[in-house]
Amino acid sequence: MFFNATLQSRLNKFVSVSALLLLVSAHVHAAPGSGPGPGFDDDFDNEVKTWQELAVQLPPQPQAANLVPFYVSPTSTMKFAIDVKSITAGSDGVVRYTLVSTSSAGAENISYEGIRCQTAERKLYAFGHKEGNWSRARLSKWQQITDVSANRQHAALFQDFLCQGGTIAGRVVDIQARFQNNRPLKPGD
Repeated sequence: MFFNATLQSRLNKFVSVSALLLLVSAHVHAAPGSGPGPGFDDDFDNEVKTWQELAVQLPPQPQAANLVPFYVSPTSTMKFAIDVKSITAGSDGVVRYTLVSTSSAGAENISYEGIRCQTAERKLYAFGHKEGNWSRARLSKWQQITDVSANRQHAALFQDFLCQGGTIAGRVVDIQARFQNNRPLKPGD
């Protein structure tokens, strides 16, 4: 009889503890924000954050010693060089730089531009003048980079030097070294 009473007592305790654990477990599982299920999404900010471009600071005019030519295509009608000292990589995912374009007749255009790696877009910020000043571009808006023309300088910059996998391809010093050593990115780098 003593044995049965002890066994019955232990069995009652086991059932009580098991029921209590089951109840607590069910309560925790149903609590809002505790995991998958009702309330889980409440823990996350589902608001889509809009991209914010940083304010642009125009660089000094390019110096000849800082200009590094880069290859565009065999059919290019112009020559292109980048001022490696002007290259910046913003926290907004935009690489900004000064580009010097020279025609076969020797006419030179200086522009300050940016490439947004995530979206493969480019933007013209300003034009440089021989006197050493800048004038802001009137139509300064983001445009898709195309890779279809002889003068595909933006596609070359995007694919070969500045961007990889939708992000900036390394630190500014890495990008500068790629230009200075004429070592474009290779697919899979």
